[in-house]
Amino acid sequence: TYTVTGTDANGCTNTDYSTITVNPNPSVDAGNDQTICEGTQVTLSGAGATSYVWDNGVTDGVQFNPTVTSTYTVVGTDANGCTATDSITIIVGSSLNVIAVADTSICEGEAITLSATGADNYYWDNGVTDGVSFEPLNTATYIVIGTDNNNCEGTDTVTVTVNSNPGLSGTSTNVSQ
Repeated sequence: TYTVTGTDANGCTNTDYSTITVNPNPSVDAGNDQTICEGTQVTLSGAGATSYVWDNGVTDGVQFNPTVTSTYTVVGTDANGCTATDSITIIVGSSLNVIAVADTSICEGEAITLSATGADNYYWDNGVTDGVSFEPLNTATYIVIGTDNNNCEGTDTVTVTVNSNPGLSGTSTNVSQ
């Protein structure tokens, strides 16, 4: 509270009081930094204030698709008109270039091992385990999905052709001595 006393030319005085309230700035939170894969949508929402304005064309609470790693800053305003800022970094990971072994042909009863490169983890369909030998019964196309530690993924396929073994037919011959 501030007191002001005024005196005029006749020596008369008067006093008035003024109270100034200093409001604290809001504690604005943009959220934790995130790592996403290329093509993933993100929703940024500020917290700790009543209204939020983001840079880089982001609207609070509305999904968007970041294409490159960027830092986004939000200005939060509370009911008193006080403001504060916070930032979040969105790291955009690339799609993976997963490459499976080449298409191949085998004979009935032969085993094959399928594997891929370009990721950290590999998930094959049809019960196949990456790098583990198995015996396919029929010609089939196998799909592999490779993922990295950020859950980014890539896919590839390999066709294994199973060729029938040749049929053998024999004739019997009587041999006399």
